[in-house]
Amino acid sequence: MFFKNTYPALLWALFIAVLCGLPGKDIPHISVLEIFQFDKFVHAFMFFVLLILLVKDFSKTNSPIIFRQNNFLIAIIFCITYGGLLEILQGLVFIDRNADVLDFIANSFGCLLAVLLLKKGFLKFLHISVE
Repeated sequence: MFFKNTYPALLWALFIAVLCGLPGKDIPHISVLEIFQFDKFVHAFMFFVLLILLVKDFSKTNSPIIFRQNNFLIAIIFCITYGGLLEILQGLVFIDRNADVLDFIANSFGCLLAVLLLKKGFLKFLHISVE
């Protein structure tokens, strides 16, 4: 039952893993966007969305009570750990990829920005329980 609640977040996490696992030569490089470190915005956005999906999924009434009561904390821990793990995999396993601490920081920033905006009520339209 738990995975039925979290499939949107798990699919998004899989999408992130696929993107992070693509060989570097397969990712388009656009010099103008590199000036603004566009890839850092992409990292932040992907983990912003992941955190929101997790919190929303964990908030559902048929989720285990520990997830409902600690939805933000568990989502933050998962997202930051997952972002770190993907960076390690990029450095050690994925072909033509490099680990980048700035990508990890961007991932974490996206998570924390999502928490801040949810807690401050800027994302009320998502109908996520904020306690």
